[in-house]
Amino acid sequence: MHIHHTTPTLLKPHHDQPLTALMWGLSIFTMVMTVPQILTIWRDQHAAGVSALSWGAYLAAAFVWLWYGLRDTNIYLPCVGWIVLDGAVVIGALIYG
Repeated sequence: MHIHHTTPTLLKPHHDQPLTALMWGLSIFTMVMTVPQILTIWRDQHAAGVSALSWGAYLAAAFVWLWYGLRDTNIYLPCVGWIVLDGAVVIGALIYG
């Protein structure tokens, strides 16, 4: 069976399932670990020490990764999450920083 190169990765047979599972786990873990930063900024209206420039760079990188990984759900789905989270930090840092 020939698999076309544009087939999403989740539909391809994986010989690296443990690595894929680890990467998904790390993506979720790191996003969850970002939530306290967002809560501090938005709930407490406190963004002192938060660099909008640094988080803006992370946001820009997430957009580039999203564009790069549009054909691979293992890449683009976490990027959507990071765009939302990074965006929340950047906007909060600009408002409350």
